[in-house]
Amino acid sequence: MKKDLNYLSKLQDYYRDHRALPSYATMAEVLGLASKSAVHALIKRLVQAGYVSITPDRRVAPDDKFFERAMASSVVRAGIPGIADNDLLDGIAVDRYLIHNAASTLLVEVKGDSMIEAAIVEGDIAVIDTSMPHKVGDIVIAEIDGEVTLKTLIKEQGVWALQPENSAYEVIRPEGEWRLVGVLVGLMRKYR
Repeated sequence: MKKDLNYLSKLQDYYRDHRALPSYATMAEVLGLASKSAVHALIKRLVQAGYVSITPDRRVAPDDKFFERAMASSVVRAGIPGIADNDLLDGIAVDRYLIHNAASTLLVEVKGDSMIEAAIVEGDIAVIDTSMPHKVGDIVIAEIDGEVTLKTLIKEQGVWALQPENSAYEVIRPEGEWRLVGVLVGLMRKYR
């Protein structure tokens, strides 16, 4: 199965670049397989493992498991050497992990430094659920006078306010029209 997972990785890369899986002939070329029958045997194994499915018109399509990424069976501590292959558990699909309600999820790029003490920095992608009920202490996106901001929701003397997580900034106490757009449910950061 380890060799099949190497082939799967190549198919995942192909899908990332082309947003579709290749034909059997192209798949043989991409994977370095000698024949279409070798590709057919591989696809049969990947179907049985739940990574791909066959559409009614006989095309290969990614299944949910296709998008999973390997998850380590142990936590990673700073300074400890890498993880051995045999420490990997079943995969995790990032979309399924971060997004619980696709129809009410927004991805918003963070600008500025007002949330750095909450470890949210410029360039991060905030995963926001617009249907989730809010409560004190939630990090939320709010719209105030046509401007959108990411802050911690607090209450001061029974009145809602927005707390930056950077001591250089003041609490925002909206006086006019404002609304909560949604609650932060995840955060993505790309390092390279």
